[in-house]
Amino acid sequence: MIPAPADINAAPLDRAFHLLNPAPLLRALFELAREEDLGRVGDVTTQCLQLAPGRVSANVLAREGGTIAGSAAAPALIEAYGSSATFEAPVRDGGRVEKGAVVGVLRGRLDEVLAVERPLLNLLCHLSGIASLTQRFVQAVSGSGARIFDTRKTTPGWRGLEKYAVRCGGGLCHRLGLYDAVLVKDNHLAQVNASEVTRWLSERLAAAREEFALRFVEVEVDSLAQLRAVLDCAPGIIDVILLDNMPPRDLVEAVKLRDARHPQIELEASGGVTLDSVARIAETGVDRIAVGALTHSAAHLDLGLDFA
Repeated sequence: MIPAPADINAAPLDRAFHLLNPAPLLRALFELAREEDLGRVGDVTTQCLQLAPGRVSANVLAREGGTIAGSAAAPALIEAYGSSATFEAPVRDGGRVEKGAVVGVLRGRLDEVLAVERPLLNLLCHLSGIASLTQRFVQAVSGSGARIFDTRKTTPGWRGLEKYAVRCGGGLCHRLGLYDAVLVKDNHLAQVNASEVTRWLSERLAAAREEFALRFVEVEVDSLAQLRAVLDCAPGIIDVILLDNMPPRDLVEAVKLRDARHPQIELEASGGVTLDSVARIAETGVDRIAVGALTHSAAHLDLGLDFA
């Protein structure tokens, strides 16, 4: 994946799609989908039935309400299948639909439409499910000042698409990979003597800022004692501190410690966040809430394709 600029989360959705999904990577992903689906001989069912090869039109319909994502990728998918079919999207990505709405219109030769039907629905159902779940989390923290972020808990090969779907639902992108941001976690800190953590972080992270084009620098802590040590680092070294699996009472205390010492540092709550708990977490005053469930546990939005 090509590194995205620091303002990836400020980019409009159409720009964000292209930043998160460079054309060569998207083409490679969809060509793989074609090969696993059509193999060497293509759609044998349609071939053996010898159906009339005329042009048809089919509607992608919402069988439940939700937020749409993935229409921007449909043309690349159809092209990868070597199809001359076209896809029109009456509902733009990020738009909300009710049950029965026409999400898209697929037109082309019958055999082309039948061949691309399932992968197209897989794409739209999966990404729209992520967008719909994300929007529920965003709505749950509305008015608190906290923002919802995704994680790296994504499907291999689909990260750019899934993070785009999070954007469609009103969420924001965390780091795109191991290459675009520093996130010092417990397994890193375990290699360092506890009494040396502050000095070690200050030296190493200052060097990282000079060597790499980083979107941000973040350090994970799982206790208030660790938080105090990290807050002792030199100003301007750390952008975000991740508060891992802390109960709300500790999050409140963490916000007080941050406000008193480095108010410019953002605090991010993470670990087992659910729709039932996210509002309470947001009320503690943290700036960011990372939710792995957005991409690893979102149910598909129920969409279907019917001939017009």
